[in-house]
Amino acid sequence: MLKEFKEFLMRGNIVELAVAVIIGGAFKAIIDSLVNDIISPIIAMVANTGDIAAVSFRLGSAQIGIGAFIAAIINFVIVGAVLFLIIKGMNKASELAKKNQVEEAAPAAPTAEDYLKEIRDLLANK
Repeated sequence: MLKEFKEFLMRGNIVELAVAVIIGGAFKAIIDSLVNDIISPIIAMVANTGDIAAVSFRLGSAQIGIGAFIAAIINFVIVGAVLFLIIKGMNKASELAKKNQVEEAAPAAPTAEDYLKEIRDLLANK
């Protein structure tokens, strides 16, 4: 059972998933810092509040706090855009690799000179 567990853990997909989770966590920390330390203060400054969480508006008798929600939306959009660019780049690289493999695998087409040499050799053998 221990051997099977080791094989399960060492499968390619499990290892790749673990790496993705670790990198995703580090990436999330970077994006959180970008939103909380750069973008949020700018929004708070424009809204004339000390903190983005304090950004709110009154709707009738209710106080609607939208600051943290706006920060979460910004966070989501940034992560989505970066992931889109990464996937787009990976797809492009994959297409180029496949194109290079197809070009390398295809034999060179015979030229007119090759045909003439073949005709010459056939006539010489007669």
